[in-house]
Amino acid sequence: MAVIAAQPYDYPLPMETGVALMIIDMQRDFLEPGGFGAALGNEVSRLQAIVPTVQQLQNTFRDRGGLILQTVEGHRPDLTDCPPSKRLRGNPRLKIGDPGPMGRILILGEPGNQIIPELAPQPGEPVIAKPGKGAFYNTNLEFLLKTHQITHLIVAGVTTEVCVQTTLREANDRGYDCLLVEDATESYFPEFKQATLDMVRAQGGIVGWTATAHQVLAGLAQWQAPPRFSR
Repeated sequence: MAVIAAQPYDYPLPMETGVALMIIDMQRDFLEPGGFGAALGNEVSRLQAIVPTVQQLQNTFRDRGGLILQTVEGHRPDLTDCPPSKRLRGNPRLKIGDPGPMGRILILGEPGNQIIPELAPQPGEPVIAKPGKGAFYNTNLEFLLKTHQITHLIVAGVTTEVCVQTTLREANDRGYDCLLVEDATESYFPEFKQATLDMVRAQGGIVGWTATAHQVLAGLAQWQAPPRFSR
C-alpha cells in the first residue's frame, strides 16, 4: 500500500479501492473581482494564489488515472433552492441572484458560476452543483462515490473553513477517509484556515488528515488507480 506522509500520521493510498481528488468551488464568483466573494468585501487574490498548486494536483491525478470531482456552489435561476436567510445574511452589496459583472451572482449557468479556466474539467470529470455549503447536501455526490467504489478523498479548494470543512465533516460521518491539502486550500481569513487545519487533524485525526501538496505528490508517485476505477 502506498502512503502519503501526513499529519497526524501517514495517510494510506489503497490499491484495491478508489481514491478521488475533490476540488471544492474553484469558481469565478469566489476567485475573481466582481464576484460574490468580492461583494462580501473580501480580497480574492488570497484564493487565486493556490490555483497553480490545485492545477498540479489535478494534472497528476489525471496522469495516474484517478477520479476527479469538482463542485460549484450555485442556485436555480428562480432561487427556489436558496433560503431567504442565506440570500439576505450579511446584507452584502450584491446578493445571490443579483446582476453582477459576470452575470447573476451564484446562479447556475451564469459566467461567474463557472469553474476558472485554469481548472476547467475535462470530458468525463463530474461537476457537482450544490445549493449549500457541503457537497453532500441535495446532490448526487454519494451516489457517484459509491458507483466508483471510492473510499478515500483528497480535498482541495475554497473556502477552507466553510465549504471545504463542511464537506470534510459530511464525508467523515459517512465513513470516507479524507486528506486536506494544506497549500491547495485557502480562506479569505488566514486565521480561519489555520484553525480548520488544526481541527481536522486534532485528536488523532478526528475529521481527517492534512499534508502539503509536495507530500501528496510524492505519495501519488507510488500509486496508480486500479483499472476499473480509471476514467
